[in-house]
Amino acid sequence: MTDFNPATGLAADSFGIGTYRLAEGKSFPGLVLPDGTVIDLSDRWYDTHAIFDDWDRAFDTLVDVAAKGEGTKHVFASLHALPCLSHPNMLFAGSNYRQHVAEMMTHNKFNQHARKPGESDEDFFQRNLAEVDRRSREGMPFIWTGLHSSLCGANDKIPLPLIGEHPDWEMELGVIVGKTGRYVKPEAANDLIAGYVAINDIGTVDEFRRTDVRFQFDWISKHQPNFKVLGPFIVPKQFVKFDELRIQLKLSGQTMQDWPVTDMIFTPEQMLSYLSERVRLMPGDLLSTGSPPGNGAFHGNRWMRPGDIMEAEINYLGRQRNDIVAEETDGRGWNWGPLPVKEPG
Repeated sequence: MTDFNPATGLAADSFGIGTYRLAEGKSFPGLVLPDGTVIDLSDRWYDTHAIFDDWDRAFDTLVDVAAKGEGTKHVFASLHALPCLSHPNMLFAGSNYRQHVAEMMTHNKFNQHARKPGESDEDFFQRNLAEVDRRSREGMPFIWTGLHSSLCGANDKIPLPLIGEHPDWEMELGVIVGKTGRYVKPEAANDLIAGYVAINDIGTVDEFRRTDVRFQFDWISKHQPNFKVLGPFIVPKQFVKFDELRIQLKLSGQTMQDWPVTDMIFTPEQMLSYLSERVRLMPGDLLSTGSPPGNGAFHGNRWMRPGDIMEAEINYLGRQRNDIVAEETDGRGWNWGPLPVKEPG
């Protein structure tokens, strides 16, 4: 059984890499030890992007720093965690957990035309699960791009915007790319992975559907300020037992998500291989691998609201805690609501 230090949530003999700010305002890249000691790395690297730009050599240096424990030290609990990386290319997987996708196909309105007359939820679910498994064998991942302006730290407040009525959580496993590659086979793609990180992919889910354009979906509202909670640190893959990773999220004390990453339809390696055929992967890129079940629609349409406290964690990768608040708009309103229908004539 893996032992996790309560000070950080890190496993013994591991470390995390993140960006932190002191009370007086200085920010720095830091190496986090399991006991909560944070070593300032700013004498070696300007920021965490510089660490991942030359990841193989950087990892050897970080192992040495962790072993010797030399450098300016701080206490993890006294620091403000910033996003681990400030401006990564962001790639997000959708519909990537078997249970989650089969549940959506069974209960959401978009797929009810596929239900057989008189078919029970359980029978429909089993058919949908078989379809998901067919997709894992014969299909391909669905991945969209994101904006790093939506990033925030592991303990920052989440302001709920005026736009959207269904603000929803999606705690996910993030993958940090350590090198570039082109046309990489799935069995070789693990070499692209530098480490893993926790990310909460928040969105106003009622804003996705667009019936006025043929593209049908609009993902821009997934990138409201602070809708991508990243951190508190990145953990090198060498310290993580992938098959033991479990995603958990509570909203105001109620467990909403609690699921193993082994239920993914496409593995991180498969997704990185797919991406290597379509984009130029870069060191420091972030791939978020999709949400397990447990979103608001499956808890009686219980969405986030001001006053909630969201607590989430992935074992090996630390914890997040975010206060949910209303966005301060200084009286400004929403200009682009539904447009009025023009009557003929």
